[in-house]
Amino acid sequence: MSDFHYAVDGDGVATITWDIPNKSMNVLSLAGLQELSDHIDTALADASVKGVIITSGKKDFAGGMDLNIIARMKEEAGDNPAKGVFEGVMAMHGVLRKIERAGMDPKTLKGGKPIVAALPGTALGIGLELPLACHRIIAADNPKAKIGLPEIMVGIFPGAGGTTRVVRKLGVMMAAPVILEGKLNDPKTAQSIGLIDEVVAPDQLLARAKEWVLSAKPAELPKPWDQKGYKLPGGAPYTPQGFQMFLGASAMVHGKTWGAFPAAKALLSAVYEGALVPFDTALKIEARWFTHVLMNPSSGAMIRSLFINKEALEKGANRPKVPDETVKKVGILGAGMMGAGIAYVSAMAGIEVVLIDAAQEAAERGKGYSQGLLERAVKRGKSTAEKMAEVLGRITPTTDYAALEGCDLIVEAVFEDPKVKAGVTAQAEAVIPETAIFATNTSTLPISELAKASKRPEQFIGIHFFSPVDKMLLVEIIKGKATGDRAVAKALDYVRQIRKTPIVVNDERFFYANRCIIPYINEGMRMVGEGTEPALVENAARLLGMPLGPLQLVDETSLDLGKKIAVATRAAMGNAYPDGAVDEIIFGMVDEGRLGKKANAGFYAYDANGKRQGLWEGLSDRFPPAETQPELTEVQHRLILAQVLEAVRALEAGVLEDIREGDVGAILGWGFMPWSGGPFGWLDIMGAAKVVEICDRLSAKHGPRFEAPKLLRDMAAKGETFYGGTARKAA
Repeated sequence: MSDFHYAVDGDGVATITWDIPNKSMNVLSLAGLQELSDHIDTALADASVKGVIITSGKKDFAGGMDLNIIARMKEEAGDNPAKGVFEGVMAMHGVLRKIERAGMDPKTLKGGKPIVAALPGTALGIGLELPLACHRIIAADNPKAKIGLPEIMVGIFPGAGGTTRVVRKLGVMMAAPVILEGKLNDPKTAQSIGLIDEVVAPDQLLARAKEWVLSAKPAELPKPWDQKGYKLPGGAPYTPQGFQMFLGASAMVHGKTWGAFPAAKALLSAVYEGALVPFDTALKIEARWFTHVLMNPSSGAMIRSLFINKEALEKGANRPKVPDETVKKVGILGAGMMGAGIAYVSAMAGIEVVLIDAAQEAAERGKGYSQGLLERAVKRGKSTAEKMAEVLGRITPTTDYAALEGCDLIVEAVFEDPKVKAGVTAQAEAVIPETAIFATNTSTLPISELAKASKRPEQFIGIHFFSPVDKMLLVEIIKGKATGDRAVAKALDYVRQIRKTPIVVNDERFFYANRCIIPYINEGMRMVGEGTEPALVENAARLLGMPLGPLQLVDETSLDLGKKIAVATRAAMGNAYPDGAVDEIIFGMVDEGRLGKKANAGFYAYDANGKRQGLWEGLSDRFPPAETQPELTEVQHRLILAQVLEAVRALEAGVLEDIREGDVGAILGWGFMPWSGGPFGWLDIMGAAKVVEICDRLSAKHGPRFEAPKLLRDMAAKGETFYGGTARKAA
């Protein structure tokens, strides 16, 4: 079966149609690339062919390169992997350059055949790099289509000429959002910034492409960068204007990444160096930097977690083998911030929603949250008034539990109090069908205990949403001791419907995400209490690639919530409670009224509008800095291992059943160093033996919380890795 199909019509226009069998989206494989190259050769060699249309037989053009192939390129490149990867990338450049030159005489740039890309829908990654090599890009007017180069989001950068061509086409500053931020645009926006050439009605796409092929003039075919006198838009690096742009681009990249993401630095180097040389040399530079990134273990770890593993989990890799449990009607108990957010994502997914609160005004206010989000979307042109009315029409705000009749899923999102939760559980179960699944949204309360209020504990499960629900990608599904397979399947199918990424964990204090987040926050506060400069703590975290330092994170989540969690944890653990030193810090801040961002006062200072102004000046009085400050690496190791060791302990304890869930959950749930691929990815990059050595040093100095778990010590002794398979199976 072929990925590309070739046909020539009576007017001499060849159409190469990309249409991979049995797949909803085209992705490029090495075999597919060879097919495309052969078809181009055929068209260029056939004197009767006047030009070529490259299009798709699907509703979208392409989703990019098959990242499984990229992930394997290094492993399959033989004894000299860098050489093998470089040669493979250059072969890809060769095919696209052949399309770009289209048989032109290299000196006169005459004699080429017009080649046009006709995009019916989304074109991402190589799905845009291929059109960029064509002489014209025409897209269907499809508002749902996304056009862009998102490679930077998975730890690589556009390496099939996309970096070089976009910079030469748009200039550095206009190209920056496309290649450095991975920003995706609808067709009309892509046309407005010069990324594509034309947008037409969907039913006119192929007709317009053919019309252009037959009317194209020879002068329209050579790219500007192949012609004499070409100048980079905005100026080359050595011009005054260009120097300022490159300086600004460098500052922007380092300001956003703090130097923690290898792909961003390599991309910037490829852009700068490539802008100083002719186009074909720039392609070689791009290929060398792309190879450099692929040789860095970070790229493989990011691709594995953010693409391969994430996609597997979203497709139900760990779903019990039970029939379909698609949700048709969901009842949401509690219309506060969490309940309102859950109602919004459910209604957006086409699910009928009953939103219940104790007062009708509160229920209406919960629905109003969805209305506010939708109104903003309409204002920005991302939605329509008709779509807004349709979504809002799915949400019924009420105080009447009888409205829950017919719901196949209940999501309880009331106050974090077992008695309150037990009360609404009983009220709902008096009305809902016996087959309905009951889910409680909680971040700390044990699911097995909450399930005691249910008449059907096998149909009771935890679903932990992260705030804000509409923005956060992760949902943590928690199995209680009695939770059955159908409840797990229902929760997974629901999360798939609302387009989130699920992880499934077993019930234990703090589950998985909070089990790792809380020690990170606590370690940051503990160091401040010891006399470490707060700025050192926060900047050490940012230099690691964490999105927020621990002090900013506790400000965002609120210090009084931290105090409540500490009180409850101390009551449950008794003498085994390990964080008394942290409590002195957080309790003192709360007593002083510094509750975090919501109070405009925490570890950070805020203005009257709630904008963060920098670390609170009073911290040095409350926590006097020590005369001798710790080394940056020690601060970083403490912050990393506070999280990583808990992830390993969660695996040992059976809270985690799959390291893929541990890595994907860490990155999406609390932003754990995405460049590392997650806690287990980081451990594999560092090596278990090295990490155990660091643990021994830290535990001798700072206490048993840094002791290496037995699983990690065993791996170090045997030279094993998590993704090597053995440790994962043993756990």
